[in-house]
Amino acid sequence: MHIENMENVSFQDKLKMYDSLADILSQMLGESGDETADLANASALLKLFLDGLNWVGFYLMKDGSLVLGPFQGKPAVTRIELSKGVCGTAAAEKRTQVVADVHKCENHIVCDAASASEIVIPLFRDGDIFGVLDIDSPIISRFDSADAAGLEKFTEVLMNRLGQRNLV
Repeated sequence: MHIENMENVSFQDKLKMYDSLADILSQMLGESGDETADLANASALLKLFLDGLNWVGFYLMKDGSLVLGPFQGKPAVTRIELSKGVCGTAAAEKRTQVVADVHKCENHIVCDAASASEIVIPLFRDGDIFGVLDIDSPIISRFDSADAAGLEKFTEVLMNRLGQRNLV
């Protein structure tokens, strides 16, 4: 299932790959029963199977801003205000953000100078923003509409499973 060169993969093949990742995630989520462990494993799963990434992680809503959660990659900004950066914009607008070239994005917050593109998927719990999934790549235009659709499904599986528990 690991695909070495994502840029030459068809839309449908990417969706099939993301479906497989969502199935694996669903099986993994039954093991721990712990939100932090599940988010950590979700980020590790994506980092392991998706090629060309340098950061994968979660920012979670706390006290009106996004706070760094489980992640894979270099140290990152610990708090992001809504509407600030790509993550804050995704949370404020409640929609996926795909940035082909972060160097041309005025609102980008630099954590890793190697990052060239980014995708951020908002996470919802009971219709409210729970946080975001943030993924960076050192490759310009690494993410496309198939990645957005696949990652939206992946996060939907994640949030459905987390939502079945009484978590804070």
